[in-house]
Amino acid sequence: MREPYLAGRLQGFGTTVFAEMSALAVATGSINLGQGFPDTPGPAEVLDVARAAIGTPADQYPPGPGTPELRAAVAAHLERFRGLTYDPDTEVLVTAGATEALTAALLALVEPGDEVVLLEPMYDSYAAAIAMAGGVVRPVPLTPPPPGTDGGHWTFDPADLRAAITPRARLLLLNSPHNPTGTVLDRAELAEVAEVALGAGLLVLTDEVYEHLVFGGAEHVSAATLPGMRERTLVVGSGGKTFNTTGWKIGWICGPAPLVAAVRTAKQFLTYVNGGPFQPAIAAGLALPDAFFTGIAADLERRRDVLVAGLREAGLPTISPQATYFATVDVRDVRPDGDGLAFCRELPTRAGVVAVPSGVFYTREHADLGRSLVRFAFCKRDEVLTEAVARLGRMAA
Repeated sequence: MREPYLAGRLQGFGTTVFAEMSALAVATGSINLGQGFPDTPGPAEVLDVARAAIGTPADQYPPGPGTPELRAAVAAHLERFRGLTYDPDTEVLVTAGATEALTAALLALVEPGDEVVLLEPMYDSYAAAIAMAGGVVRPVPLTPPPPGTDGGHWTFDPADLRAAITPRARLLLLNSPHNPTGTVLDRAELAEVAEVALGAGLLVLTDEVYEHLVFGGAEHVSAATLPGMRERTLVVGSGGKTFNTTGWKIGWICGPAPLVAAVRTAKQFLTYVNGGPFQPAIAAGLALPDAFFTGIAADLERRRDVLVAGLREAGLPTISPQATYFATVDVRDVRPDGDGLAFCRELPTRAGVVAVPSGVFYTREHADLGRSLVRFAFCKRDEVLTEAVARLGRMAA
């Protein structure tokens, strides 16, 4: 049904399933493992800087590109962890979270009718941002490993990637570590991506907000580090996931000066600036020692293992992720019709737990690929995960 007043390019992007599932959690008193946000505060070294900045001139508009200290910290951070060198003055732009960075980039770089190639399932804002830019989504499906097994990861068929490239292709949008699957593209996969991008003359926009939440056995490599790629790649990052400050909405985008200047032109007419007191705090966080970053990954990996074990004991075949906040379940063993949305709507009543159907992360043409899949978040306190696992176990009893 057509939504009244809503522009045609945004028809179909109504209220998200996250809102529905969060409302179900409240109505039923369920544990919400649907939306991916932590329930513990960030590090004191970051929070204390923000507290000290409130009530100072930092409450006013920061510079349009972001505060100099945060831009310098982002550049130093990328050089330290990725070996990428960016000029803080011309090649780093601070944004209202990674979502604005991605949206501004698409608005700036995509002409109406241009095609954007991306991996599917996809974070739900991507398709909407492409639609706002007048672009066309060209999805390349990721194939999952068998549920209930460890050691594999979601991957794409290089032939599918090449087949998605048409004369209208303009940009390749990557997300690794990947939401919602938790997969991490390896060097061989990134080499395939680079070969296609270079051969077709595509720009590359890479969403790397989960860069530090990668678990043992996997390695995050930025696409911009591959030969010939820095010149055509914009790298998007954020402090929200790394420092448990998702509500602060402090992100950034880095790349060659002409590309960043184009993005800045669009971004300045969206929020213009944001988060004055939070920008110095994220700068302080980016300078924390290596032990902090390895520690948050190890702690999250432990939480992953708790939830994955509990899901499997409850009879739910689970794909253990290599990174991020999320584990994926295939519900066909417990629901023969494979209806993941119906499973999620019933789960609060059956078990007092909320999850999100993965079908919402697929385009209509590939909806069947995600129909039986459900995503659970494990970025929660130990006692919350323990109780969620106990509730799921009682459902299986």
